[in-house]
Amino acid sequence: MTKSNNKDAYTLILEAIDVGVFKPGDRLVESDLADRFGVSRTPIREALQRLETQSLLARDGRSLIVASLGHAQMAELYVVRAELEGLAAKLATKHATDEEKKVLQDMIDEDRAIVDNPSLLSRANRRFHKQIHLASHNRYLVQQLDLLHRSMALMATTSLAVEGRGPKALAEHQMIVDAIASGDEMGAYDALREHISIAFVTRLKQESLADDGY
Repeated sequence: MTKSNNKDAYTLILEAIDVGVFKPGDRLVESDLADRFGVSRTPIREALQRLETQSLLARDGRSLIVASLGHAQMAELYVVRAELEGLAAKLATKHATDEEKKVLQDMIDEDRAIVDNPSLLSRANRRFHKQIHLASHNRYLVQQLDLLHRSMALMATTSLAVEGRGPKALAEHQMIVDAIASGDEMGAYDALREHISIAFVTRLKQESLADDGY
């Protein structure tokens, strides 16, 4: 993570959490962050307070750590995500330009080359979903989905790391894009909601195995 004069402290820390530089449970220290990002401690302190207010950071004694999601929180998050993402796909079917539809298809075609790399595929997956959000052409929905996806960064693992999940996820992406391209609003809505549901089931199985010590 490099220093930047074009982004504020809040954005720098948030992006570091989003890409996994800081993971759930990591302790964040003002002085270390100031040195890392090349900014003074005052904006770092204000950014940490803001992130704590948004529940992205939690208290561990006197220290601030990157928060983690409990089972109930994760379940609640996926319920809201499925509905909002489905709505985004439905609106994208109505409002996406031909160029935006082409970008979505190009993303899937390019992602086939990294289907066996969970880390790269996870980043590509975020870009794909973000493109659908933008294609909805609804600024308020995009804002809410941005907030939602910040909380998704608090999950320590990606469901795309499960063996065989990558190809299946791309096939689900293709169904979503096919529905958007054909003008099938409810088809796009249902396909994206199903995609999120499958991801949630995959994550639950993943956590179950981890709890059993596998």
